[in-house]
Amino acid sequence: MESLPVKRDLSRALLDVFIRAGLIAALAVICYEVFHPFLGLMLWAVILAITFYPLHGRLQQRLGLKSGHAATFIVLVTLLILMVPIYLLAVSITESVSAGLVLFESGAWHIPPANPDVQSWPLIGPQLFTLWQQGATDATSLMQQVVPHLKGIGMVVLGKLAGVGTGFLMFIGALILSGIVMAYGDSGQRNAVRIATRISGLDRGPQIAQLCTATIRAVAQGVVGIAFVQMVLVGVGFVVMGIPGAGLLALLVLLLGIMQLPVLLITLPVVGFVFFTEGATVGSVVFAVYSVLAGMADNVLKPLLLGRGVNVPMPVILIGALGGMVAGGIIGLFIGPVILAVGYMLFWQWVDDAPGGEQVARVEID
Repeated sequence: MESLPVKRDLSRALLDVFIRAGLIAALAVICYEVFHPFLGLMLWAVILAITFYPLHGRLQQRLGLKSGHAATFIVLVTLLILMVPIYLLAVSITESVSAGLVLFESGAWHIPPANPDVQSWPLIGPQLFTLWQQGATDATSLMQQVVPHLKGIGMVVLGKLAGVGTGFLMFIGALILSGIVMAYGDSGQRNAVRIATRISGLDRGPQIAQLCTATIRAVAQGVVGIAFVQMVLVGVGFVVMGIPGAGLLALLVLLLGIMQLPVLLITLPVVGFVFFTEGATVGSVVFAVYSVLAGMADNVLKPLLLGRGVNVPMPVILIGALGGMVAGGIIGLFIGPVILAVGYMLFWQWVDDAPGGEQVARVEID
């Protein structure tokens, strides 16, 4: 009979635990639903704030500025620097789309006759020759066959272009928010260490916070930053040379740079197009040399900005960029590599913390 009150007390304690856990879970879900629309924006703002925070500290020391003034200065200068390439990119995209619509509606475009050598290409040669010849002789009939298939692709492309514009606006908003985060950077740094310590303990908490900070800075500067620099360098050359669709090509340079693919995939065909249309002039040669060097600038910048004590394999960055773009559009393209790199480093930090985790075991399979 004495065990009955004990069981009742145990049941009440267990019920209290379940009720509290349910209430906490419900509160967490509600908070997530409220914060979810701003999640990408705030992640981007925090990443920018962490990336710019060393510069923020140097400005405070050298110019004697207050924390808020230094953050405002960084945001304003960054906006002024970004406005020019963003404006040129928007103008180029608008002009390219408008020119394409005008040319399509006027009917002035034409397809040159097919090259007979195309027939000798393996697998696709005969079919491609027939399709090409049909377009050269009866473009209207060809368009009637192709347009239904291109309609869906066109809607996807227009949706992506709209997403790019939204992404730029989100980036400007995140940059402004990052200034607010930087202004309270000291307290934010302390709180990050407190949270990491609460999760991982007093010994490993500060190390994990430092690891996350170093990874975010390395990837943001060494991947996203270099890709943006390449986009500006290559895009300026395209605009000066008057390349059709220079803005779209510059945007492709940015995407390839973030996905860790060679930018020469864009610059070399453009150089070939310039030589084909204008010949081997002095301007063409200068443009070719400049474009190739700008496309290879990452080979010089990556050792300087990427991997300062952080070893993130390139496949992790590529998967993060592709997965982020699929999941979150243009915003996910920037955030994905950073988040996946942080997760990758934390995972291996957890593996190495295990007893004997730093020792490599070699197993031979007969």
